[in-house]
Amino acid sequence: MPGLHVTDQQVVRYMSQRPNHTQAIAAAKSGFSERTARRLDHDLRLPSQKNPERAWRTRTDPLTEVWPRALEMLKTMPGIMAVTIFETLQEEFSPDAVPDTVRRTLERRVADWQALNGADKEVFFPQRHEPGQQAQSDFTVADALGVTIGGEPFPHRLYHFRLVYSGWEHAHVILGGESFSAVAEGMQDALWKLGGTTVEHRTDSLSAAYKNLARDAQLDFTSRYKDLCDHYGMTATRNNPGVANENGSIESSNLHIKRRLAQALLRRGSLDFESLDDYRRFVDGICDRHNARRKALVAEEREKLRPLPKRRTTDFTKVTVPVTRNSTISVDRVLYSVPSRLIGHKLEVHLYDDRLVCFYGATSVATMERVRVNRSERGRNIDYHHVIGTLRRKPQALRNLLYRDSLFPSAAYSRAWSVLNAGMPTRLACRIMVTLLDIASKDSSVEEALGQRLDAIFDAGKMPDPVALMAEFTPKDPRVTDITIPPPNIKGYNDLLPLMGTGASSVEGGELLP
Repeated sequence: MPGLHVTDQQVVRYMSQRPNHTQAIAAAKSGFSERTARRLDHDLRLPSQKNPERAWRTRTDPLTEVWPRALEMLKTMPGIMAVTIFETLQEEFSPDAVPDTVRRTLERRVADWQALNGADKEVFFPQRHEPGQQAQSDFTVADALGVTIGGEPFPHRLYHFRLVYSGWEHAHVILGGESFSAVAEGMQDALWKLGGTTVEHRTDSLSAAYKNLARDAQLDFTSRYKDLCDHYGMTATRNNPGVANENGSIESSNLHIKRRLAQALLRRGSLDFESLDDYRRFVDGICDRHNARRKALVAEEREKLRPLPKRRTTDFTKVTVPVTRNSTISVDRVLYSVPSRLIGHKLEVHLYDDRLVCFYGATSVATMERVRVNRSERGRNIDYHHVIGTLRRKPQALRNLLYRDSLFPSAAYSRAWSVLNAGMPTRLACRIMVTLLDIASKDSSVEEALGQRLDAIFDAGKMPDPVALMAEFTPKDPRVTDITIPPPNIKGYNDLLPLMGTGASSVEGGELLP
């Protein structure tokens, strides 16, 4: 029927506009076409007063034969998709009975049935957030950014912390997986940068952090996480496992921050960074710019934050390990070297996400980069400085040393050993190689410069002369210069006599006179 596509309100508006405007202008102001206006001028009844839309079909229903089977699948297979029903009907009937041209008709029919008869859907309830009430955090894998450090691929995660009300955020680059040390370090960095704490801190179920942990370890993780939040006066909460939308404010933000990072990397023109610190500064800069755009909300929320405690709390995992007679310790399936003077003692190791700090008693004795390996692998992190003193006395130990390849500080020294071992007797190669390491151990700048010199020597097809290299790279002793100190002229004391009053003696000829 004419005019049924417009509402009563539109017709009333048209009728009020028509005495003062042309038909076209009144129709435009009312939100419908001039053609509809012409029909309304012939019949000014409201749409609700006209006959209902026809209920008869104008063509044969193409799904008459197959719809009962489709309806059976809808009732017995909750969640089945329209395309699956369509493919099943084509298989059970014939392509002529269910041609491709009826697919959209079937999809609309299925959608209509599900809207009227389908199961209830999950409702997402909008939440009202108060300033200073809740912070959320989560881990997100950032490998797809394609970042490299020094030309090497850099797979990593981001620990993402965000205030729900203002959107203030902090991202901490994580080298390993989801762990307590990663949570503790990232969360505390964010809180101290923010300058306050919220009432509640919410995370997901941290399923990856619990993976492969025994039940006792899981309970320990939970206990330490609760203690961490208690230290900052925050209530620790977690959403239900598998229900990511309960942490929706951070889940969607994970995608946004990675998109901003990807765009900033594109604008930067390079995915490579010289060091991990350079990349971390880059990520911090992206977060700072985002926070600056929300400064009004952030300022409002900062006024509601609770004060920080007097100090940070533990953001590492403690393990106690013995130092073997090989001058090594084993931590999380990785062999690390330590100074040989610690052989036979036990060290307390503070295990951070990216480093290890070793303590003998209360004294820090070694810090090294943390090595990550798969569960089925073993790793090594050997510093030749720790064992070079013994190697000088026993250079032949280098020949079959278990961790020999991990001992060399760079590719230049690995190349040196390969060339020396292939070009001369192994005994002599060991002595020369140990001498080269001894020279390199004197100073970090010497290590790099000597490596470059070795590459140049081998590129020229020559063998290194350890004596010449030692003379060139060993720091020279400072020259001792004789200093002559003349005897003091004691006659100068006479100038002080007027200031000393009566009864003072004078100096004559180097002797003190009464």
